[in-house]
Amino acid sequence: MIFVACFGSSGSGKSTLLNIMAGIEKITSGEIYIKKKLVTKMGEHQLAKFRQKYLGFVFQSYNLINSRTALENVELPLIFKEVPRRQRLKKSKEMLTKVGLKDRMKHKPTQMSGGQQQRVGIARAFVANPEVVFADEPTGNLDSKTSMEIMRIIKDMAKEYNQTIVMVTHDINIAKYANKIIHIHDGHIESIENVEGEIKNEEN
Repeated sequence: MIFVACFGSSGSGKSTLLNIMAGIEKITSGEIYIKKKLVTKMGEHQLAKFRQKYLGFVFQSYNLINSRTALENVELPLIFKEVPRRQRLKKSKEMLTKVGLKDRMKHKPTQMSGGQQQRVGIARAFVANPEVVFADEPTGNLDSKTSMEIMRIIKDMAKEYNQTIVMVTHDINIAKYANKIIHIHDGHIESIENVEGEIKNEEN
């Protein structure tokens, strides 16, 4: 597992960096490689196929479809990959169970708390077993206790499936869940910090 956090204050450029790495925003110079593929030279169709095959995304605002149930939201990436219905339902149910939502599969986003919605978002990001997951402020809209729960889920999932996580955050306590922290200020990398040990949530 590789877990990298891009840490910096609002406006430092960390989300822009993540979007560039994921091919969502275009760069004016330089090159970006993922899986030895030059992402910056791909057309929109190629990028869409590449993301579908290799990448997963966890968003701060969850980006769920309110008219669909948790189960239907999670199975979407598998529909795009043309996974047979029986197989995708099985995988989606397994993933929702892993994130603690076994009893919420038929609930729609408006019937769930913010933490539950983010769990759905995590299940959706990981269900297709992507090699790289980009997480943009995944705990930005959550309270401290829920944030710690969400981070443990993300880290445990990445360990289980041996995936790479690239996360941006303005919270140093969240950044410390990563193995490596890239400190960003005014669009520049100030330092790179290796993190040792496991982060544990201590409840008072």
